[in-house]
Amino acid sequence: MEGPITVRGGRAVGGAVARRAAPAGPGALVTPGPGAVRDLRGHSWRGPWRLSFAAGDLVVVSGLPGSGKSTLMRRAVRGHRIDSQDSRERWARRLPRWVPYALYRPLVRLAHFARLRRALRDGAGLVVHDCGTQAWVRWWLARVAARRGAALHLVLLDVPAGAALAGQRARGRGVSWYAFLRHRRAVGRLAGALAAGRLPHGCASAVLMDRAASDDLHTIEFAARPGSGDPL
Repeated sequence: MEGPITVRGGRAVGGAVARRAAPAGPGALVTPGPGAVRDLRGHSWRGPWRLSFAAGDLVVVSGLPGSGKSTLMRRAVRGHRIDSQDSRERWARRLPRWVPYALYRPLVRLAHFARLRRALRDGAGLVVHDCGTQAWVRWWLARVAARRGAALHLVLLDVPAGAALAGQRARGRGVSWYAFLRHRRAVGRLAGALAAGRLPHGCASAVLMDRAASDDLHTIEFAARPGSGDPL
């Protein structure tokens, strides 16, 4: 296996810069720098790669329902993660199958945000599942990160609507067509901003990836920034 290749972003006059990284071999290490938008769509990794953030930072993973956010977090997160799907599954196990999700959705949301508040108290790095439609969640996390002297980062899965709908069917859970369209508009705005090199309010960096890059991402970790490496 080749040694890690560090992909670092930098500040640009007038705002963030969207950059496509050069092809990297297995074991590539991506460390988004302050003010950087990393567009990794269409990137050829040729094997597993890692995404690293500074200790104590917060990371929001966004994307369409069915795009693979929960799957990615369960596979790749090394450390704390808060996924609303975990809260939904816990409540679903307690209730009869015939009870529709719409009836206990408020309880799931309360449980999710209660878990998130508790997890934020210890100051450790944290990965949070975000549907993309609730900008206030990112604003809140950005304020928490700023108070602890850390940063908030965005990881956005840019998956076609058809693939996301197929993902919903495969897992046996879906959202209403109205809700899906609302998610699609919100995620589309985020993806468009990132592709243009614009960071959402409060985010120190962002990574935009497609399904192929997501499938090859095997680790999201929190560690001290590497002091050396070959920037691409």
